[in-house]
Amino acid sequence: MPYGDAKANFPVYTTHQCMVAHHLTLPLFKELFDPVLNEQHRGFTPTDKHPAPELDPSKLKGGELDDKYVRSCRIRTGRSVRGLCFPPSISRGERREVEAVITDALAGLKGDLSGKYYPLMKMSPEDEKQLIEDHFLFQKPTGHLMVNSAAVRDWPDARGIWHNNDKNFLVWINEEDHCRIISMEQGGNLKGTFARFCRGLKEVEALMKSKGREFSWSERLGYLCTCPTNLGTVLRCSVHIQLHKLSQDPRFDKIVVALGMQKRGTSGEHTAAVDDVYDISNAARLKKSEREFVQLVIDGVEKLIQIEKALEEGNSIDDLIPADAKK
Repeated sequence: MPYGDAKANFPVYTTHQCMVAHHLTLPLFKELFDPVLNEQHRGFTPTDKHPAPELDPSKLKGGELDDKYVRSCRIRTGRSVRGLCFPPSISRGERREVEAVITDALAGLKGDLSGKYYPLMKMSPEDEKQLIEDHFLFQKPTGHLMVNSAAVRDWPDARGIWHNNDKNFLVWINEEDHCRIISMEQGGNLKGTFARFCRGLKEVEALMKSKGREFSWSERLGYLCTCPTNLGTVLRCSVHIQLHKLSQDPRFDKIVVALGMQKRGTSGEHTAAVDDVYDISNAARLKKSEREFVQLVIDGVEKLIQIEKALEEGNSIDDLIPADAKK
């Protein structure tokens, strides 16, 4: 549904003013949303179809990125519980139901995926301090679309954070979406990060299905979430990478975009890069599978490292730059 006069500066996506209120919103209001999707996703017509999920890390090529440059890896996705309203129209009771469904599934995880849930409403000062130190604690969203659509009402009721004991598999509940599922680790093992992501996501979904619940899924659009930019895989695969030389080159931004990626500051959107450490991720969410997006980031980051090494050695990078970045 349209809300307010929000003006956002998306590096790849253009400005939109819509939020999805229910998994039936997109087909029921297709006259409104189809043009938005076509624009936001750089060409997605009413006859286009998102590919089936592909959560198979064994098909990746490479993925052990150079630790000299790559500080950390992170893969996250969003999910919505089918049959329940999305944050813009969810009731207090439904939000609590989302929390119950997700935490019940998470409680069934075993081995290295087993962990603990920390509800914001009942969090002890000690737990809050630790979650802040771990950089796990999310704050109340303040963006105009979230606020104007009332998606943050009743905060912090039924919101919380779950993480496994190893602190490398994390779930945010009822933040911007019903849940955000995150796999992360220090260093450059992006393939390992994806493997844990796939395993954890599959197990959570299987545990939900064993109780008769499932995630919202569309044959045409893939997984459905609150923001029209977050459809399909809803996957953001990112690395923190230090690029002392390339970051000083005026072509840096164009190179990142030409590789199908997006650049942010060290702490995310609208932040500066500290010590030339950037957050680099896939720019799109739709039209490719999860494995394809992770492969795109692997290949793109390898190219950035290759260019950085050439600059360190004082060599020309003209032959290494993608053609689209030369325009």
